[in-house]
Amino acid sequence: MTDTRVDTVSVVERTHAVAANGAVIGAHFLGRMAVFVLSEEAMVLAPPRGEPKTAAVHGGAILTTAVGESVVVSGGDDGKIVETDVSGASRTVATDPKHRWIDHVAVGPDGAVAWSAGKTAFVRAKELRSFDAPSTVGGLAFLPKGFRLAIAHYNGATLWFPNAPQAEPEKLEWKGSHLGVTVSPDGRFVVTTMQEPMLHGWRLVDRQHMRMSGYAARVTSVGWTTGGRWLATSGATQLILWPFQTKDGPMGKQPRLLAPSEHRIVVVACHPRQDIVAAGYEDGMVLLVRVEDGAEILAKKPGDAPVTALAWSGDGTLLAFGTEGGEAGILDLA
Repeated sequence: MTDTRVDTVSVVERTHAVAANGAVIGAHFLGRMAVFVLSEEAMVLAPPRGEPKTAAVHGGAILTTAVGESVVVSGGDDGKIVETDVSGASRTVATDPKHRWIDHVAVGPDGAVAWSAGKTAFVRAKELRSFDAPSTVGGLAFLPKGFRLAIAHYNGATLWFPNAPQAEPEKLEWKGSHLGVTVSPDGRFVVTTMQEPMLHGWRLVDRQHMRMSGYAARVTSVGWTTGGRWLATSGATQLILWPFQTKDGPMGKQPRLLAPSEHRIVVVACHPRQDIVAAGYEDGMVLLVRVEDGAEILAKKPGDAPVTALAWSGDGTLLAFGTEGGEAGILDLA
């Protein structure tokens, strides 16, 4: 086995390099405009072909981002939550009154924005609401049905109804430190990433627990394949996909293991229309992996730094990638 993938079909020549000029911590698409989020102050907006533009967004480190229909929402150590549109214009949504770091952001229905600072989660829709979690917030995710926010924290997660102050938040309990959260596209499952190299999940209809382990390192990136059939995850030297096609999810089932490598997967991104996962490795390689049969296509050769950001355009024809060392590009598959 070799990570050079000599015999693997390659589409590397279809890549348009982008000068990021800084470590890339996130990537998104606004239409066909790729947005590369840098670790400090700025974002780089780049069309598939053409000159990129750098937009100053924060007064310090950018800590977290999420994408909506028309804006990228970011939080920084300057205590600000900022929306940036496709032109590069930015607007401050809110500033933390205590100027705390903004640790997590999420975008919900009808342009709702959630963010967290310390133990407090906020949601801005028609008005601003807040919720104090039992401990520092580890992650945020809106549920697809109803106006609910999943909040990860120590010893589990909480489902909060921002527009129903009288409603008691629903607690999902499991011992340990929960550092991220995702919700299945059908809204039936909540899954958290943990400080330990494992995932924990709940089936919401009956609060049945699901424990997903077997990782070499902490899982820092997850994604749902089209229709929510599989949950793709980082954290191992192969792509681990947990099955969610049935009412029981992965309970009693083994994951699918694809794209083995000598190096760990750092970040994953699922194609919006096909069962294909882009996997970025710590040696700088990016593979496109077909879930059905494990077929691989080389999208980026190994480089000098880990892949830290991957994103598909909405139509699935463009893939943006960025690395810790500042290498970035847009792969055109049309």
